[in-house]
Amino acid sequence: MSADARAGKSEPIIVAENLTVRYRKRTVLDVERFELYEGETHAVLGPSGSGKSTLLRVLGLLEKPATGRIWIDGAQAGSADREARLMMAAVFQNPYLFKGTVAENVAYGLKLRGVSAREREDRVDAALARVGLEGTQRHSALQLSGGEAQRVALARALVLEPRILLLDEPLSYLDPLIKRKLVADFSEILTTSGVSAIYVTHDQDEAMVVADRVSIMHEGRFVRSGTVDDVMGLPTDPWVADFIGMETALDGEIVDTEEGIARIMVGGQIIYACSMFCPGQKVLVGIRPEDVMLFAAQSEVPVSSARNRLTMRVEAIEPRGALVRVALRRDGLRLASSISRASLRDLDLEPGDDVTVLFKATAVHVAAAQGVPSRL
Repeated sequence: MSADARAGKSEPIIVAENLTVRYRKRTVLDVERFELYEGETHAVLGPSGSGKSTLLRVLGLLEKPATGRIWIDGAQAGSADREARLMMAAVFQNPYLFKGTVAENVAYGLKLRGVSAREREDRVDAALARVGLEGTQRHSALQLSGGEAQRVALARALVLEPRILLLDEPLSYLDPLIKRKLVADFSEILTTSGVSAIYVTHDQDEAMVVADRVSIMHEGRFVRSGTVDDVMGLPTDPWVADFIGMETALDGEIVDTEEGIARIMVGGQIIYACSMFCPGQKVLVGIRPEDVMLFAAQSEVPVSSARNRLTMRVEAIEPRGALVRVALRRDGLRLASSISRASLRDLDLEPGDDVTVLFKATAVHVAAAQGVPSRL
């Protein structure tokens, strides 16, 4: 079930309003409202120092805010509310495993809660199976790989059967190959467990895999919140667009629609998108850079199902880690493409060059312009 559908059927499990945290004279958190719904994963995304972990500590009742209130299941909660805190479990950047067996680490919280030895054993076995570590109960916890250690940390949280799971950059210290595998596994585990989760990360790819909804933080404030598709595909704020590597969402108007495919006038150009909006409807349009394919302007373009084929000019080339972001413009239409360094060398691109741009109608994100501020 989507987050929006879920939101329409129930009250939020967590509601927070007007949260502020100040360290000395500096405000590090200023959040008007945050909601977490039953069974969803809400990712809090932002760069280092944006206030993500501070928000998580406040929502987890581990830090008292300077102002604001938090409700859990409709009842106001604070750091002294033991019942509310017992509803939660956490997974951090460091798995914090102690010397002993895997089973002893996973059972630790159950032992503190007075759960019998027989029940502890059954629940530990089930939790380890859930995270893909069956048969590791007697292994030394300190001899695990980084990925295995984080799975144990997740099992230690899930074994408590929490209603709310707090994850603070749980995969940030892992190498990229392990991380890609583990983020997919974490997403599946969170979905099948039915737990409500707040997932803090600075990695947008990670957020897109695990989350139902995303809130992007900058300097202690939310600058964009909504579904993954809306937030990551239609950035209306220039800072958000730059952070996720896109161009700011563009203003467009539906020209006509046939069999679910709309022609949209954007910046003087026609693009095709999957949309049921009516002709004349004002819309916002965005295309993720990884969905935009580039070819040399004079080269033969292979047969493709992509409906959109345009000639655009390279405006800027910006290395971003292993990939390169290519900013493109044609009249009032601005796009970005994310390509490999090898592709950049093969294309031999420089600012000012013309390129052929291909992208599918299904890659175009479209939303009604009304009620969504555009800052173009």
